[in-house]
Amino acid sequence: MPHTSPSCPCGSTNLLDQCCGRYHSGQPAPCAESLMRSRYSAYVLGLIDYLKETTLPAQQSGLDLESIRQWSTASTWLGLEIEDSQVFGGKPEHALIVFTARWHDHNGTQVHHERSSFVQNDGRWYFIDPTVPLKTGRNDACPCGSGLKFKKCCSGYL
Repeated sequence: MPHTSPSCPCGSTNLLDQCCGRYHSGQPAPCAESLMRSRYSAYVLGLIDYLKETTLPAQQSGLDLESIRQWSTASTWLGLEIEDSQVFGGKPEHALIVFTARWHDHNGTQVHHERSSFVQNDGRWYFIDPTVPLKTGRNDACPCGSGLKFKKCCSGYL
């Protein structure tokens, strides 16, 4: 009997291995929206290392991975809706994704609405986590690695 993967939790109509699963396995997400969807799927599937790896490298050490793991595993994930996706050209490329995620936990059904920022560096998209402070001044080099000053690069997306 052929093995078929389950449907992808991101809300697409694709199978997991043909959708977010390939990004979880190491293939770079081709755009910020694909990264956003794959990060939601990672929460559903408990793939905490993937969540860390797809966060801006300068912020990874500031993530509370145990809290993320607890939230991921203690929640029943109910769905993701992408409401808007904007890509801003230039070097580096930035994107803003507006989404709503729904889940159920010990407090009942939860709804989270967010506008997330992303940046592309060396062919990979990264989530810029607004909860993890960047230790940089406006005139310092941007932590995304673009070589630009922070004020001319990612500061406007936080």
